[in-house]
Amino acid sequence: MKENYDSLKLQNQLCFPLYACAKEVTKRYQPLLNEIDLTYTQYIVMMVLWEQKQINVKHLGEMLFLDSGTLTPLLKKLEVKGYITRTRNEQDERSVIISVTQKGIDLRKKAKDIPEEIGKCVNLTQEEAVTLYKILYKILDKIN
Repeated sequence: MKENYDSLKLQNQLCFPLYACAKEVTKRYQPLLNEIDLTYTQYIVMMVLWEQKQINVKHLGEMLFLDSGTLTPLLKKLEVKGYITRTRNEQDERSVIISVTQKGIDLRKKAKDIPEEIGKCVNLTQEEAVTLYKILYKILDKIN
């Protein structure tokens, strides 16, 4: 009896279009982020800080699905650029608090048009974007 390997066909993999879309969308960010001297990962950290103003590293990592080995060098670079400060939590020395500086807040003005520019590249209706967002977060919730 012949074995069926259809499940191994690239066209039958959910992971491939997710991977390819993520890679291609992130690539579209790069020229826009180069203008404000941020990598994509630095940009998503700054988005959290523009909203929260202050957050501990552990919670930031959980929000962004990043481990401390990825976050620590990234945060050091943002601190050198003057966008954030890192301080030890007085109640728990193991915990590091990240805060956005005024220079980091000012950077938000330069970044404000990036989501709209990326939206033009993606070219989804508002309804399609909301549906996709919900589906992707449903996957993330199930995986975690």
